[in-house]
Amino acid sequence: MNCPGGPVVVRRKSGSARIPQSTSVIGLISDTHGLLRPSVHEALKGVELILHAGDVGGDEILDELALIAPVHAVYGNTDDPGNPRLRGEIEMQFGGLRVHVSHGHELGVPRPEKLLARYAADVIVYGHTHRQLITQADGRLVVNPGAAGPARFDLKPSVAILEVRDGTGNVRIVDLA
Repeated sequence: MNCPGGPVVVRRKSGSARIPQSTSVIGLISDTHGLLRPSVHEALKGVELILHAGDVGGDEILDELALIAPVHAVYGNTDDPGNPRLRGEIEMQFGGLRVHVSHGHELGVPRPEKLLARYAADVIVYGHTHRQLITQADGRLVVNPGAAGPARFDLKPSVAILEVRDGTGNVRIVDLA
């Protein structure tokens, strides 16, 4: 199921341990390519953490995002993999859901089925294609927040918001002005 505009929900598998109720609000961003639009500040206002799925375009982008919330970022195919502020992949847990972040270029042309086969997380976040995508399969989410940087391929710039509460993830795309 592809849902480029509406929210999509995923729940922790029933065999997982129960986690006390809490809500995490995470900003998802990718493909800034050295440009951070001013509208990103409003779109990500109130998030606790920002996960950047690569093609950052320089430390100044990470510094600017850090004014909004703490940032964890992976490198994309245009970033320096030797940058100590960027990792090859991120694995984190929020409210009982495992979240994986990578750029996607490690799979050639990233497609949801390839990402689902490679990574075991409940929520898989990637970039690279610049195309907004939310896909749900087998109780798992695959999310591409779209490209937040320079407009390319006649696509609207965007980010995404992931809300996790008590083992349930809800994600939505936010278009940038």
